[in-house]
Amino acid sequence: MNTDSRNIIDSEYSDIMQQSYIDYAMSVIISRAIPDIRDGLKPVQRRTLYDMGELGLRSDRPYRKCARIVGDTMGKYHPHGDSSIYDSLVVMAQDFKKGRILVDGHGNFGSIEGDGAAAMRYTEARLESITEEAFLKDLDKDTVDFVPNFDETEKEPEVLPVKIPNFLVNGSEGIAVGMATSSPTHNLKEVIEAEKAYINDPDISTEGLMHFLPGPDFPTGGIVTNASELPAIYESGQGKIKLRGRITEEKGKNGHKNLVITEIPYTMIGAGIGKFMSDVIDLVESRKTTDIVDISNQSSKEGIRIVIECKRDADTENLKNLLYNKTKLEDTFGVNMLAVHDGRPETMSLKSIFSAHTAFLYDLNTRKYTNLLAKEQERSEIQEGLIKATDLIDLIIETIRGSRDRATVIRCLTTGDTKDIRFKSKVSEKEASSFNFTERQAAAILDMRLSKLIGLELEALIKEHNETLKAISKYRNLLDKPSAMKKEICRELDEIAGKYQDERRTEITDAAAAVFTEKPVEEMDVYFVMDRFGYARVIDTATFDRNKEAIESDDATFKYVFLTKNTGRIGIFTNTGMLHIIRTLDLPMTKLRDKGIPIDNLSRFDSSSEIFIYIDDLDSIVKSRLLFVSRKAMMKLVDGSEFDVSTKRAVQATSLGSDDELFIVKPYDEETDRQILLQTEGGFFIRFAMTEIPEKKKGAVGVRGMKLAPGDRLEGLYFMNFADERVIQYKGKEMPLTHVKLSKRDGKGTKVRV
Repeated sequence: MNTDSRNIIDSEYSDIMQQSYIDYAMSVIISRAIPDIRDGLKPVQRRTLYDMGELGLRSDRPYRKCARIVGDTMGKYHPHGDSSIYDSLVVMAQDFKKGRILVDGHGNFGSIEGDGAAAMRYTEARLESITEEAFLKDLDKDTVDFVPNFDETEKEPEVLPVKIPNFLVNGSEGIAVGMATSSPTHNLKEVIEAEKAYINDPDISTEGLMHFLPGPDFPTGGIVTNASELPAIYESGQGKIKLRGRITEEKGKNGHKNLVITEIPYTMIGAGIGKFMSDVIDLVESRKTTDIVDISNQSSKEGIRIVIECKRDADTENLKNLLYNKTKLEDTFGVNMLAVHDGRPETMSLKSIFSAHTAFLYDLNTRKYTNLLAKEQERSEIQEGLIKATDLIDLIIETIRGSRDRATVIRCLTTGDTKDIRFKSKVSEKEASSFNFTERQAAAILDMRLSKLIGLELEALIKEHNETLKAISKYRNLLDKPSAMKKEICRELDEIAGKYQDERRTEITDAAAAVFTEKPVEEMDVYFVMDRFGYARVIDTATFDRNKEAIESDDATFKYVFLTKNTGRIGIFTNTGMLHIIRTLDLPMTKLRDKGIPIDNLSRFDSSSEIFIYIDDLDSIVKSRLLFVSRKAMMKLVDGSEFDVSTKRAVQATSLGSDDELFIVKPYDEETDRQILLQTEGGFFIRFAMTEIPEKKKGAVGVRGMKLAPGDRLEGLYFMNFADERVIQYKGKEMPLTHVKLSKRDGKGTKVRV
């Protein structure tokens, strides 16, 4: 290759990466995730509906396998995988997600409770009638531009000629690169009335539009509780809509009351219902409420029905507020009405949405009636030629019989050129020379059947021509007079609304914040119980008293047992020097042999690195002095009041060296704990008086109790009085603690050999 012909471009790598990323981001935004404001559809939705129309899957035709629809769409228009196409098809058929479903699904298309649709080979689908009439009807009238598909073997519409503001009716959700769209669904009739109001008065305010469109209308119903904030949301295109489920009261069995949830927030669709059930159970287990007896999900195809059975004397209003406060029965829907407008993403206000769609409607109708006018004018031209030809039919037949070919006849009919035509007389030739039909009329005359010469046929032709002239007049009037076009657009909108309108499902109101008044807990003594696996619970004192011997004899199941208050707190010290604090109320009240719940679910305890070394009632801890001893023999006394903290998070109970860990935390008893004896893994012992251990703050490391040999660390710790003859087992033999000479703190200790 000749080096002179090379075209070498120097460019910064960062510039290339930036431009490539921008191109990628815009591709995702425009071609996948964000809907077009004109038809309110993402590309995959548009292509799927168009393909279904091309396959002839009208609402009055048999269903077709979804696998066929998906395969055809992917092969012709959307080469991004079958799952994205099928997922889009399924969502357009789910009446609990869309304000108006666009696809009529047959088979298992999932449920509001989060069940997925069956595989595409099992399900079938066809178009809904509203999709045919309001989305695909005028595609053959040159209303929108067609562009080549991905491999330029097919043509696809750039946008569908949608007659309703689908972006508002069906809403939209999508995540692109650096931006996302989230638009709520609205009532079809209200949206159309608001659009008509905008068409009649383009200067109308957002408040004026909201007279017709008061707010979102979710397919799941529910209650919007911040109506006063909606004008600002619709003005900016962004904000948060507060949603509540609908709760009714019913009489239950045996005098009980039932709270029945019949509508849920739109955000609870899917796994949210199961999560709500779980949250209610947690409220009962954590004793946030004692008014709930049972909960059951009795939902069916007829609608949502979640029944909460309450006690006879339950405060149902307070319980409703608890459900709104502590579960997703009250939630927020984040609004960000982002759409592609004029080829770029834009956050749209309510008025700008109607402005964009109204301009689109005018464009659609202008192209439609321009095309129809041209066709009617062509038809009128032909009809005029045929009507004129019936009066000259004998001369025309003579001309045809005297001509050698079709081109000669056409030339004579259009220009009066009689050359190369044999006429019966000069008179006929002279009359033929006055022919002045158009090319289109001449072709129609030659293609005309002789049956058209029958009198009734001629009358029908004249009648048809009059109808054509009326249509031409109508189309010219629509194209020339904006007021006429406006009236026609509103007529079409009224026709769609009249045929497909439905009742509003979501209530719009300004509701007071749900305030839950927690009932005061009756204070009582309970026993904290935790097994060696970390499962904790509380039992009442009567249960403990009946089973005291069994509890004291089973160290595995009842590893930690102590008396506390049900309104108190539990302190948990771990080997990492942390103190975890939990509320006793957060522990379930169980039977003696019940398992309880893992303590780390409440304490944020890290089971991979932490080990429990001391657990007690926090009130008892606060009233005592605690002895801290680490594996490296660092020691200190700490006043328990330092651990009287009002937090549920873990707090640092002591400071440790980088290679050290907490060995023992123990309340210090001045009467019985006069001396302390330390034992190391290497067999060294040291005994000294407790008075040598100073009291320090919880953030201090402490003082050294014993000089350890390299690699050695504490293995045992014992307390004794001055005259205590306590004996321990050491390497299988008995050893009196008094055999270890009393010395001072921070010595090397005595090596004991047995």
